[in-house]
Amino acid sequence: MIAENLARLRERIERKCKEVGRNPEEIRLIAVSKYFGTDAILEANKAGVKDFGENRAQELMLKFEKIGNQVIWHFIGTLQKNKVKYAVKAAEYIHSVDSIELLEEINKRASSLNKVQKILLEVKTSYEETKSGLTNEEEIFRIAEETKKYQNVNLVGLMTIAPLTDDENLIRKSFRDLRLLRDKLNKSELNITELSMGMTSDFEIAIEEGSTMLRIGSAIFGERDYSKDWRQV
Repeated sequence: MIAENLARLRERIERKCKEVGRNPEEIRLIAVSKYFGTDAILEANKAGVKDFGENRAQELMLKFEKIGNQVIWHFIGTLQKNKVKYAVKAAEYIHSVDSIELLEEINKRASSLNKVQKILLEVKTSYEETKSGLTNEEEIFRIAEETKKYQNVNLVGLMTIAPLTDDENLIRKSFRDLRLLRDKLNKSELNITELSMGMTSDFEIAIEEGSTMLRIGSAIFGERDYSKDWRQV
């Protein structure tokens, strides 16, 4: 089932890229594997997926201990300072940096592992109270500038989650605002290349607006069983 789902998904991605004159190779497909076991991850990997995203630091660590660096791990959920050690050990990319305090902790943990941690700043581009991320442009610029001081972090991108709505204009605005912010930041001698935006319900709009990282779960793995104990993976 996973291989068939992936074939359909890739076809949609390629079709949309062709429509808007983009190269599908520019887009990294991240399979969001939270609540799915290592068997599903390995099945998707066998079908050609290299990148996997996890929302919980301890779940990521558990899967990393079983699979290791066979795949590229992305931490995409809210990250607490006391869980940074797990994310830095396992993930090549952390998508959800939203404070200088978190940045400092990531740098410290990465330094202890002699690692340069790739990070993205999480930006809130929607009106929804349930969404997290940075909202103040001045603060975003301050944190982006702060990354230049640290040897063990590399700011490579921005991440956002569009509002959960049927209004495509609002979704598009969310993605466009992130792209415009990226362009503005890059005028300050930054080299931000990645835009992590677009999920199962809105990835085609994200492609139109310049996404380079799609975070897609249910279109690959099917619906999640949230009653399942995530530790049994």
